[in-house]
Amino acid sequence: MDLYNKIMKVFWLVFAIILFLFVTFKCFSDGFERWAVYYLFVLLAVGMYFFKIWMMKRMERHIAYMKEQESLNQKK
Repeated sequence: MDLYNKIMKVFWLVFAIILFLFVTFKCFSDGFERWAVYYLFVLLAVGMYFFKIWMMKRMERHIAYMKEQESLNQKK
């Protein structure tokens, strides 16, 4: 699961960068008014990247907590 999370984190970052470059190119070639709304998708991809980082840290803390609880239960 850890490998999957790392791959998806990189995927969202690369996807956001490529989408930003594409939308920026289309804004200059076809007009800003037509393509400006697609920057929302760039923001969505960046948001997914940061959400993935937050969830990975949260899961690491939860796993550490569960191991701590398990070790405390074994001592009793």
